[in-house]
Amino acid sequence: MAINSPTLEDLASNAGIYGLGLTTSELETFRRLMQSTIASYSRLDELQEPAPVVKYRRDSGKPPAHGDNPLGAWIWRSEIKGAAGGPLTGKTVAVKDNICLAGMPMTNGTRVLEGYVPKIDATVVTRLLDAGATIIGKSVCESLCFSGGSHTSDSGPVHNPYDYARSAGGSSSGSAALVAARQVDLALGGDQGGSIRIPASWCGVYGLKPTYGLVPYTGAFPVDMTLDHLGPMANSVADCALMLDAIAGADGFDPRQLPERPVDRYSAAIGGSVKGLRLAIVREGFGWEGKSESDVDEAVRAAANSFTKLGATVKEVSIPWHRDAIHVWTAIATEGSVATMFHGNGVGTGWKGYYDTGLLNAFARGWKSHPDDLSDTVKMTMLFARYMHSHYHGQFYAKAQNLVPAIADAYDIAMRDADILVMPTLPMKATIIPAADCSRDEYMDRAFEMIPNVVGFNLTGQPAMNVPCAIADGLPIGMMLVGRAGEDSTVLRAADAFQKEIFSPPAPAAK
Repeated sequence: MAINSPTLEDLASNAGIYGLGLTTSELETFRRLMQSTIASYSRLDELQEPAPVVKYRRDSGKPPAHGDNPLGAWIWRSEIKGAAGGPLTGKTVAVKDNICLAGMPMTNGTRVLEGYVPKIDATVVTRLLDAGATIIGKSVCESLCFSGGSHTSDSGPVHNPYDYARSAGGSSSGSAALVAARQVDLALGGDQGGSIRIPASWCGVYGLKPTYGLVPYTGAFPVDMTLDHLGPMANSVADCALMLDAIAGADGFDPRQLPERPVDRYSAAIGGSVKGLRLAIVREGFGWEGKSESDVDEAVRAAANSFTKLGATVKEVSIPWHRDAIHVWTAIATEGSVATMFHGNGVGTGWKGYYDTGLLNAFARGWKSHPDDLSDTVKMTMLFARYMHSHYHGQFYAKAQNLVPAIADAYDIAMRDADILVMPTLPMKATIIPAADCSRDEYMDRAFEMIPNVVGFNLTGQPAMNVPCAIADGLPIGMMLVGRAGEDSTVLRAADAFQKEIFSPPAPAAK
């Protein structure tokens, strides 16, 4: 594209933004001096940028057929066959719609990306296909992944397979619903504030937020680089472990992976004994005022204590920092997401790796030309982040990041005598999907009310997994198992033992 020289009016406007008192003569001089810089940009435009190779053939797919999407969980259907053999041969996969799949539209839950078709496969997509999986479509996610409820995607609500009137949870709403409904074997989810674990809990499936940096984020739409995770969702711990085997490990493009995390063979970790494993029930994960339901708290305590039948030990610990983690996360998620997504147009700056320039252009043009199409969850976040930046200059984002080590230390201290922390994944069971004409208050409440237990582990990067542990009033209840950073295998081993010996959720019979 042609690189146009700025006009004097452009420079005067920009000078005003920065509070620079420049005369017309000074602006003219600066404009003349910029010509050599513009020449560099023009040459840059002529150079061919590298891109990851798309290894597996596919057609362009199509939207889900009318009447073939009762949960509202599919956004696009396709079939991409992976390698002829591998550990995931015969397994079908849904890919969350914030993850690039070459040749398939990617909306990230919002109309502002309408028409964008990635030219690359995300690293996790290539790795699943290398392992023999077959991808059969893109799953709905919430608008720009800014909701723990399943009512904010521009494609419409995603329904809970256990009760169509209730939320599937978000933001990986479609992924969880499709796995629970047995429409796919596996699904990719993303998690910046519980977005794998929330829908996994409400849909009664297994969902792991791996250790930060274990799974490459290359080719997925970010929220904040310090919070971003991708991970597996499935109907069994064994399948989650197989999927993690396939997608874990450095790809050389994702700065979240520096220094590189060691990789285990996760499928080998399951099936082992949990005798001697030490579990700690976190007192502060229960009894959230105005949120916690008594049957949820009781079911999770009973599930945790049932590990004693398997030879594990269970005690209770207090971690006061757990109650403040949500406040620290709120500042990082609010200001960091707007800086990355809107000031950085979905890419941000200042990191070494693969930048998706196509995504950057599509998102920038989309949201700037149709800002009113953004969801209310996004609009509120933008408005408040801009206010905080203008008045407090990033001070609270910085303070929040400075407090993250203290939160991590608090969990680490509690884990000197424990291998796994336990608490409810969510304090309540799945809530009713708000009506299309609901109040803004209800819309926002249903988006964020469920998050207090999950967000702390996006800050610390510890592996955290939803494990279905009970059914009450026909709805799943999830127990969250949390391990030390890098000890994903321990979490998977404990979850697998619980599924095999204590409780495995029934398939939903939606009503």
